[in-house]
Amino acid sequence: MKNLYKVCLYILLMVLFSCPRSWAQDFGLILDQTAGYGGLQGDEKFDYEGTLIPRFSTFLGDNGEFYISAGIKVESPNEGTLPVIPELLRTELSWRFGIGDFKAGRMYYSAPLPFIAEGLFDGARLSFNTAIGSVSIGAMYTGLLYKKRANITMTDSDSADPYFAPPRFISALGWEYPNLLDIVRVRLGLLGQFDLSDEKLSSQYVAMRLTMPVNAFVIDLGGCLETIQKPGDSEIAFAGEFGFNWMLPVFAQSQLSLLGRYSSGTFNPVTTMTQGDVLKARLSDLSMVSLDYTARFNRYVSAGLSASLFTDSGGSFLGNELFGKLYWSPTSDLWFNLGGGLFSPRENTGNLWRLELNAVLSLY
Repeated sequence: MKNLYKVCLYILLMVLFSCPRSWAQDFGLILDQTAGYGGLQGDEKFDYEGTLIPRFSTFLGDNGEFYISAGIKVESPNEGTLPVIPELLRTELSWRFGIGDFKAGRMYYSAPLPFIAEGLFDGARLSFNTAIGSVSIGAMYTGLLYKKRANITMTDSDSADPYFAPPRFISALGWEYPNLLDIVRVRLGLLGQFDLSDEKLSSQYVAMRLTMPVNAFVIDLGGCLETIQKPGDSEIAFAGEFGFNWMLPVFAQSQLSLLGRYSSGTFNPVTTMTQGDVLKARLSDLSMVSLDYTARFNRYVSAGLSASLFTDSGGSFLGNELFGKLYWSPTSDLWFNLGGGLFSPRENTGNLWRLELNAVLSLY
């Protein structure tokens, strides 16, 4: 771990101090801290996570750009220790040409439905702008990512390594048309992940998402078909979502949102997007409906309240959650987020609750 920390720090310093001063450069520093307390009644725990993120970017000629960022994370004590974890975060080289662009490095990727795969991945992506929409093709690898940020939990052994995410190769083909019939934005994606570990669990996804803005309303529809291969067996799974957003014509800038998600019992996403701010459930054999209201009272203060209901894929009720958030930004580079909520399960096993405070300071 010490050697990994030294390598990350050396790479960052080398980039910061070796670039010619004549180039247009941008430096920044972000401090992100979150403290929380909660859990099952009678078994509450305190947790803390703080990350210091230096970043640097520069243009390379007229068409290129280089961006690098790293993180030094401190997590809450584990068995009497306070782990310090180094990470190489988004670090990519991008190049624009006549009909598209090329990116390579540690870059952000999201499937048409983010609950399939979303986050940082190592690899390369090529995109083309055509008369029939934007087409992209990419190849990525997960085995060098920090496992908690990658959040890949497809098999029981995916968390075995103390630092690195499980090794998987990912190929992605995407198509997007921003204004079909002058009203619908269409995103279509083909994604394949191939397990390079001994588990040999591979899967492929066909996903589509439609977004339709109508006056003060935005409607989202999405669906996914997954095929799964593992030693001696194969399966098919489904998942989908429905979203409805309404900008309310009231004194405060406010929005009412309805979100529904469904997944069959065998659905297995590449990355885990947890459902619920307190429950934090994995989207597999799970359905949820959430109603969310947010209001911006002025340039400094906004608030939100969400109510969610959870069932399994067969429709059996699992519980409901209520969570509220308060946002305060006294200046453009300082944010405070206070949140708290309660999950009440169907069975009388005790409520699950959480209270958390997040502070972000950005120095440009």
